[in-house]
Amino acid sequence: MNCVKFFVTHYSVSKEHFRYCSSSSSKLFMVALLSAPGCSASTLTSGGCGSATKIGVVVAVVVTGVVIVAALIILCFCARRRFTWLRKHTRVKRLLREAAGNSIVPLYSYKDIEKATNSFSDKQRLGTGAFGTVYSGKLRNDEFVAIKKIRHRDTNSVDQVMNEIKLLSSVSHPNLVRLLGCCIEEGEQILVYEYMPNGTLSEHLQRERGKGLPWTIRLTIASETANAIAYLHSSIHPPIYHRDIKSSNILLDYNYKSKVADFGLSRLGMIETSHISTAPQGTPGYVDPQYHQNFHLSDKSDVYSFGVVLVEIITAMKVVDFARPQSEVNLAALAVDRIRRGSIDEIVDPFLEPNRDAWTLYSINKVAELAFRCLAFHSD
Repeated sequence: MNCVKFFVTHYSVSKEHFRYCSSSSSKLFMVALLSAPGCSASTLTSGGCGSATKIGVVVAVVVTGVVIVAALIILCFCARRRFTWLRKHTRVKRLLREAAGNSIVPLYSYKDIEKATNSFSDKQRLGTGAFGTVYSGKLRNDEFVAIKKIRHRDTNSVDQVMNEIKLLSSVSHPNLVRLLGCCIEEGEQILVYEYMPNGTLSEHLQRERGKGLPWTIRLTIASETANAIAYLHSSIHPPIYHRDIKSSNILLDYNYKSKVADFGLSRLGMIETSHISTAPQGTPGYVDPQYHQNFHLSDKSDVYSFGVVLVEIITAMKVVDFARPQSEVNLAALAVDRIRRGSIDEIVDPFLEPNRDAWTLYSINKVAELAFRCLAFHSD
């Protein structure tokens, strides 16, 4: 039996000591122990006590009832919230197990993520894309990471996150970014990756970072990216089509080693078929015309995008630039025209100094030929 004591001082009554008790049958009893002369429990019941005392008793009963009801409401709210959190947490763990398969994907708490990013400070923002914002962060073990906060298209869905987890958990290649964990709490969907301190290839080509990449580094990045795409297409069964190969999704580490990132749009290919029909997605300027026109997704979609990246590496020009003449707005179309006419030198990045030695000029032309083959689609 739980008891709560109340003390009320009112008018001529010095102290009234009220106590209510809750029995096992959930009935509430109020016992008034009155210290004032001539006012006992029996006289209170029979109406012998003054009206002020009766009012005090009523007030005490009402206050007690309000407190009990409020306590019950708070208790129910907390219990419901806890139950909802546990249900969501269990669902997330189940989805993670299904997505990751035999791999183990650590689950970070939202508080840890918030602390790592200094409450998602703008100072730690690395970039913003179509699917979310990426921040730099530092975990409790002093490990630097990249944290992608997904922009919601459907607040009730974690399909995109699970898709990326599923794909990244199934691959292992030195030129593919590693997934370190995730957080699905507080209505947020967050992915944690290894940190790539030298930013993106796009930032360097557009001189947003550094003074420009020498040709040898650009050539190495092109080779590493090609290896990553070949791995996704040929070493995985069924193959994985990235669908968003672009210079801003090619990240660079301390030594300018490149890794392909952002598998949010990726899809598994089917072994039995040569293509998948799906709604057109991707980034303007990188999208394969056949895919955009016919919705036919295949390995050629990534190959075309890679061809655009090769042209970027050679020219350091924007993929889509409305400041250029109308016929040259699209970099892929511009490059195909110049390569076909044998005038690639007209669009080569001056920073590369292609004529300084025979090897540089020769290798630039070879990469241009490869880019042309990637961009010039055939039906086979």
